[in-house]
This record gives sequence, structure tokens and C-alpha cells, in this order.
Amino acid sequence: MARIFSFRWIRIAAIGAVMALAASPVQAQLVCGAHSDLVAGLARTFQEKQVGYGVVGQKAVIEIYVSASGTWTMLITGVKDQSCILATGDGWENTLAVAAAAHGL
Repeated sequence: MARIFSFRWIRIAAIGAVMALAASPVQAQLVCGAHSDLVAGLARTFQEKQVGYGVVGQKAVIEIYVSASGTWTMLITGVKDQSCILATGDGWENTLAVAAAAHGL
């Protein structure tokens, strides 16, 4: 039950983010393109590599790309290999690594 609940909220959040970005072109511009082109651009320009992903139903995949300097990008990719950048930022913290270090792992 909890797994179904979380997937529903993730799907709602992803759809809401796409709609919000598309509805306000003055505040944010949605960047879309072929998945391979966007991933190559993230690697070349920001040295970002994929650190994780999640499936949104049977319609899309959300991916997180992070650089060693802490920049990050969130991509959503649909079933037709069309990807869009949902969000970008700085100061990424790998909480799993921090938790492991705190517990001596």
C-alpha cells in the first residue's frame, strides 16, 4: 500500500512540475530533446553523471545527474525517448554516503 501511495505522489509531482514549467515561460524555460543528446550535454558541460532513477508508472523515468562539484539536474524521459530537464541546482548532498560515514561503514 505504501509503495502504491508513493508512486502516485511521485507521478502527481512530476506531472505538476511539467505543467507548472510549461505554464510559466517567463519564469522558467523547459529544455527538451533526445535523451542521448541531453545526457551528453550534461556530461560535457557540467561533468554530471547519473546517480539514480525512478519509474513513473509506465509513462516516464525520472533521472538525477550530479557532478563532483555538487551541481545536479533532474530529467524526465517519456516512452518515445524525449527528455526534458525538470530542475537544476547546486549543493547536492549524497545523504547515503553521509549516513554510511557517520556509522563507520
